[in-house]
Amino acid sequence: MYGETATNHFLHPRNIGPLECPDAVGTAGTPGEGNFMVVEMRVDDGTIRCARFQTYGCPGAVASGSCLTEWVTGMAASAAAAITPEQLEQRLGGLPLGKGHCAALAVEAMRRALAQITQEWKRTPPQGTGDRCCEVDDGTDC
Repeated sequence: MYGETATNHFLHPRNIGPLECPDAVGTAGTPGEGNFMVVEMRVDDGTIRCARFQTYGCPGAVASGSCLTEWVTGMAASAAAAITPEQLEQRLGGLPLGKGHCAALAVEAMRRALAQITQEWKRTPPQGTGDRCCEVDDGTDC
């Protein structure tokens, strides 16, 4: 049975849908072969300014994507990279037996997005978002 927090995230998912002009996109799972998750984010000066997700999966996958993207928004990218599936599952108030893979899916997609950001920074240090095609300052996108 899903707990109150997980149920709330499933019934009222936060940050669901594509993100306009993401800095990074991470995926986990295989489309058409079970659960699949996409996490998109914008990072500025090492801080996750916006994170959104899309998933094809069960209520546990929706709850995990919602909770994780809400949790990491405003967090240092390095701190977000240290989040474990177990910590996400705990933050959700637990998941039913056999649904732990949902938290792992969300964390894996986020880590892949963060790895993309890290690789980009190695090539070109971050310069802020002023020259990008869109901004998040108005709060309407995230």
